[in-house]
Amino acid sequence: MPTDPSFKDYIIDQLSGLDGILAKRMFGGFGLYSHGTFFGIISDNILYLKTDEKTKKKFIDASMGPFKPNDKQILKNYFEVPEEVIDDREELATWVDEAIEVSSK
Repeated sequence: MPTDPSFKDYIIDQLSGLDGILAKRMFGGFGLYSHGTFFGIISDNILYLKTDEKTKKKFIDASMGPFKPNDKQILKNYFEVPEEVIDDREELATWVDEAIEVSSK
């Protein structure tokens, strides 16, 4: 199922307090960038953020899973963001800042 552009627009609006956030079309969804740094994926109306061993824990604690673009592939460093985080601008900004930091390493 392709991503609804209005979901992408909602995510971008929620992140409007962060500078340099851009969404680019990617494989039926969108890639999220901050000043050219790729940090997130929007696919099938789900937001996924880049994680590392340290940041992945809170996603797992929230019972969120990794990004599975198809039945044969799992991207273990991109995890689904809980809906309650998406709906809270400040909390989402914190999670995105961490994803940007992880992606910048």
